[in-house]
Amino acid sequence: MSIAAATRHDGYRAGEAGYRQIATALFAAGVATFALLYSTQALLPELADSFQVTAAASTLSLSLTTVGLGLALLVAGPLSEVLGRTRLIHLSLALSAVVALACAAAPGWHVLLGLRLLQGVTLAGLPAVATAYLHEELHPDLHARAAGLYIGGTALGGMTGRLAAGVVGDLAGWRWALAALGLVGVGCAVAVRLLLPPSRNFVAAPARLDHLVTMTRRALTDRGLLALYAIGACTTGSFVAVSNAIGFRLTSPEVGLSLGAAGLVFLVYPIGSISSVVAGRLAERWSRRTVVPAGCAITLAGILLTLARPLPVIVLGLAVMTAGFFVVHGVASGWVPARARAGGIASGQAASLYLFGFYLGSSVFGSLAGTAWSAGAWPAVVTLSVVLVVLAAALAGVLRHTPSLDPLRR
Repeated sequence: MSIAAATRHDGYRAGEAGYRQIATALFAAGVATFALLYSTQALLPELADSFQVTAAASTLSLSLTTVGLGLALLVAGPLSEVLGRTRLIHLSLALSAVVALACAAAPGWHVLLGLRLLQGVTLAGLPAVATAYLHEELHPDLHARAAGLYIGGTALGGMTGRLAAGVVGDLAGWRWALAALGLVGVGCAVAVRLLLPPSRNFVAAPARLDHLVTMTRRALTDRGLLALYAIGACTTGSFVAVSNAIGFRLTSPEVGLSLGAAGLVFLVYPIGSISSVVAGRLAERWSRRTVVPAGCAITLAGILLTLARPLPVIVLGLAVMTAGFFVVHGVASGWVPARARAGGIASGQAASLYLFGFYLGSSVFGSLAGTAWSAGAWPAVVTLSVVLVVLAAALAGVLRHTPSLDPLRR
């Protein structure tokens, strides 16, 4: 819904009905989007067996989805500046649920890959506009907190997708697992349709190519935004590399878990929901520049813990890594539209570019995880992930010395 009224609302405040509706709706939308996005991750060993493909090839069922999502974000972000945020969110969730159900009925491997690629395209509508919508519709004091809550929903969605797929897949096969998650998508789409308030502060941008080019150039030349895009790419690449390969490790003779039991390790994901919300509050108190490097350090510690052989220590490492990753992502994803808006850059465009980097990292390094596993087993996967987190930490150090564009915020 586009509003061009002369009076601009200062945004919903904590305790108001509108704030609660937005928080609940975007939490549900995050659950649906990331449950569908990562629905095949816990099923990779079964997909490899069912379709007689290699471990590296099985990761294409996830990597192609994130490729489609990343590319579609480059269109969805600018499109939302013209058409509006809520319209794109509703369309994205509805189409994604339909494609998810179609994936469950895919007659062959290549058809499944094609549908998963299409799923990435349909999923792009929500992440492209979620943080921009929050910054437009909520009071500025709540931006970091609300962004953390939304990322918490994505963490829960990631857990739901991986855990439900693993358990249902173990009991009834991968088709029923994907069908179950498709129904989750339908339920969340209906909930968002009923709850999400229409935009009050959105003002449509001119539908002109020169305006799009100008906004894109500005979003690609700000040093702080470029560092945030790269942090998103590196940290998600590290996180997804570990998540893609962990199923192969846990179902290997070394550990010997079943597919369903291996999927239970994703029960650590609610820790990400909590850590992202806490990180948002800490960022309000101590600044984003302080919290992001701390999140990188926590992520690195968790990855190194997974080198241990005892299963409880491996699970502990996954939990610590998850907490650290969602600290970084929860703060960085909210920082992007805040910095963009302060610098006169279209927030939807900047958020889309951050997420393009985020999912590019997921696609590239998530696929490399399969190759690393085949080449050097778990130590090779850990090496890949550690290098990426160290790069993210270095970029966070650069951000500490990058001037803020908003004199009232840190």
